[in-house]
Amino acid sequence: MSKCCKKSAVKKAVAVKEPAKVAVVEKKCACECEKKAPAKRGRKPGKAVTFTVHAEKGKAVYVAGSFNDWNPTAKKLAYKNGVYSVEMKLAAGTYQYKFVIDGTWCADPENVNAVANDQGTFNSVIEVK
Repeated sequence: MSKCCKKSAVKKAVAVKEPAKVAVVEKKCACECEKKAPAKRGRKPGKAVTFTVHAEKGKAVYVAGSFNDWNPTAKKLAYKNGVYSVEMKLAAGTYQYKFVIDGTWCADPENVNAVANDQGTFNSVIEVK
């Protein structure tokens, strides 16, 4: 049974251009600890979900919910052809959300799925499969 290089941490000194300076470099081995799965690039995990709301042009429109810790300015919607929208990648699950339009919290008027919240209003609900 061989020792893993991360456990035994073999180090060696390597001379740098100036003789007075020495850099310490960790020696690497070919054991299993160095064989990592290649990083996945490109797409984030989850399903693309588009949030849309009708509002007057020039408004500051955001979506906040359980997917972003209810941060009222984390996800801004873009205006195009009379509709504000944003696409987000969400993992499977059930999420509560609201739109924040010029600082006013609003349930999604086009989503009939809603639950009461502790503020005495309603949060819209979306289920991602």
